[in-house]
Amino acid sequence: MDAPTSTPAQTVGRPLAIVLGLLTIFGPISMDLYLPVLPALTADLQSTTSVAQLTITACLLGLALGQIIAGPLSDRFGRRTPLLIGVIAYTATSALCAISPTVETLIAARFVQGLAGAVGIVIAQAAGRDVYSGGKLLRYYGRLTVLGGLAAIIGPVIGGQLATVTDWRGVFLFLAAVGVAILIACLLVFRETLPPDSRTAGGLSHTLSDFRRLLADRVFVGAVLITGFTYSAIFAYLSGATYILQGMYGLSPQGYSLAFGLNSLGFVVFGFIGGRLSERWSERGTLAAGLVMTVSGSLGLLATALLHLPLIAIILSLFTMVSGVAVTSPPATSLALKDYPDIAGTASSLLGLARFAFGGLAAPLVGIGGADDPVPFGIVAAVAAGAAALSLALVRVPRSSSS
Repeated sequence: MDAPTSTPAQTVGRPLAIVLGLLTIFGPISMDLYLPVLPALTADLQSTTSVAQLTITACLLGLALGQIIAGPLSDRFGRRTPLLIGVIAYTATSALCAISPTVETLIAARFVQGLAGAVGIVIAQAAGRDVYSGGKLLRYYGRLTVLGGLAAIIGPVIGGQLATVTDWRGVFLFLAAVGVAILIACLLVFRETLPPDSRTAGGLSHTLSDFRRLLADRVFVGAVLITGFTYSAIFAYLSGATYILQGMYGLSPQGYSLAFGLNSLGFVVFGFIGGRLSERWSERGTLAAGLVMTVSGSLGLLATALLHLPLIAIILSLFTMVSGVAVTSPPATSLALKDYPDIAGTASSLLGLARFAFGGLAAPLVGIGGADDPVPFGIVAAVAAGAAALSLALVRVPRSSSS
């Protein structure tokens, strides 16, 4: 690697650290805020459960593809300009979602919203790699996991409360307001973190060469697959839990938001633990521990679906699975990005592609049996967790010479 490793961590002020953290809420807020009103949205637009869930899939796929575009562009042109363009587009498309007359229009708007929101996610990870290294980098990725979990707590809780005073359109207007707030914060605080002499040169061929370099590294590929498969389980939960907990177990939107918040609290706590364990113990050992939790929770969900166990069983299983995913996130992100300071945006984009594309493919599978059948949810979660556990073998081998 011919680019210098960036090590200006001591110059990072608290305002910049806060803004970098805020950028991570694009995904969770976009996904989670309207989940409590998803059944009402389905009825209002005269849609079916599976078609309405495509609004989740469209956003996830947009978040995945947007990162593939934004990551390499940020390596070439810097972080700030792509970020500002992305936040502006996110705000505009959130407003477009609010005025969508049909479910088909909403699905299209959600896809574009995902494309725009992806910019914030990829740049939060890449800019963190610009300004942190070593133990500080691990702690930073741990904080991103925690903040993502906090957003997941705040999103459905706020969404549940908004449902008492407005409809689903008002929820999307709230997302537009969030976009405005983040835009102001970026304009005031975010300064370029990637110096011109550290940027990549060349066009598409150079980007494809960078992708080939990354995909030749088995540890990188293993970390990406673990991230993708574990987040498939998470997004299956995001897609299916609202129907199962409200429809089958009779929870109100407010009750669902509280149950969701409890599980997200586990994500926050164990995301923090995952970052600390990776720093003090080992990244690979922490990954293994997180995957044990993820597999155990997903098997509990499948057993709950097959045996029709009570509400407490599904809550405990969800808590275990979600917390396990949180444990895996900091070490997987660090393993994927720490050896690629010169192409951190490109590396981050592949990590994000796996996270959201895998999740986008898993989400609609949850609804194939209808809103009253939890078995597909359990199967998707268990298969995804098992695939993630098998991918652990890749990060146990030495890195290839390409890195």
